[in-house]
Amino acid sequence: MTHAAVAVILVAAGSGSRLGAAEPKAFVPIAGRTILERALDGVFSMTEPAQVVVVAPSAMLDEARRQATAVAGAASSYLSVVAGGDTRQQSVSAGLAVIGDGVEVVLVHDSARAFTPPAQLDAVVAAVRSSGSGVVPGLPVADTIKQVDWLGTIERTVDRASLLAVQTPQGFPREQLVAAYAGATDEHTDDAALFAAAGHAVTTIDGDPLAFKITTPWDLRRAESLVAEPVAGTDYRTGVGIDVHAYDDESPLWLGGLYWPDQAGLAGHSDGDAISHAICDALLSAAGLGDIGGRFGVSEERFRNAHGEVFIAETVSLVTGSGFEIGNVAVQVIAAHPKLSSRRVELETHLSRMVGAPVSVSATTSDGLGFTGRAEGLTAIATALLKH
Repeated sequence: MTHAAVAVILVAAGSGSRLGAAEPKAFVPIAGRTILERALDGVFSMTEPAQVVVVAPSAMLDEARRQATAVAGAASSYLSVVAGGDTRQQSVSAGLAVIGDGVEVVLVHDSARAFTPPAQLDAVVAAVRSSGSGVVPGLPVADTIKQVDWLGTIERTVDRASLLAVQTPQGFPREQLVAAYAGATDEHTDDAALFAAAGHAVTTIDGDPLAFKITTPWDLRRAESLVAEPVAGTDYRTGVGIDVHAYDDESPLWLGGLYWPDQAGLAGHSDGDAISHAICDALLSAAGLGDIGGRFGVSEERFRNAHGEVFIAETVSLVTGSGFEIGNVAVQVIAAHPKLSSRRVELETHLSRMVGAPVSVSATTSDGLGFTGRAEGLTAIATALLKH
């Protein structure tokens, strides 16, 4: 076994009864490759070498070893495959028992989150090292949450601002995690809960929508769509859109079709929604239909103070009316403020609904350089994929 300072325990011992498959969940195929193989792709793409411990059903050990070795390739010396237990907690304990002496950081990861980007695993490792605590990635809860009684009657609305939907990998300092497992007397729903019950701190970092868990047949179909081969004869088009607006303290901030209270607005003929405008330009560019300035000029009074939803709705109508299907849109925001992370899921959900296709939003700063670095304005860059 090659020495490493990081270990990843990949839990793949579940039955996956809710998936309704004949085989254990990790061995269900997605477009020709199993969930386990796809999860291992991400693990073996981490920046730092890691000991990888696959915890599989005892009846599937040989098959798990065959698949894992094939994915690991030249890195097979970093790989171990062990039998899991009757519960997830027992399975993680089995993985902990075989990690090497030099391991300092342990990630516990669900194979069912097969499309987790390698960057998320790297980020958890870095956060454990910098904080010295447990680290869990998570996404803000976008839906309204209700608390109900045993009859299903709503008792109250829960404030979702303090809620987070957690994901894996969950990362921990090795010695603290081993001690927490050794002293655990109750079953916990995840490793962070067990770690916290032992008196240790757990912090959070941003998760990733691609780290969704494959639990139901609907999830499996979603996973299949991510890796589907292009249909022969399909014409794909890409487009890019960029929009820039200066901050305006006298205007309300509308961004991505959402209102952002207590934030400086963006100057413009309409509501200055740079995200929505960049999306429109990307869609129009991909379809060869010009740009937002040519289609919705400032000379048209009906667009004065119009919200981004108006422009997106008309753009989508133009694009689909020309025979195109929208595949997806990705947006990058460059700005000093607002901070998008707390509303990213809400933002992506709202934009996806308006566009009628997946929309992802990311944000960065310009490290103090240029007008965005001086907090004079905001830039949004969008790319769109169309199918014809």
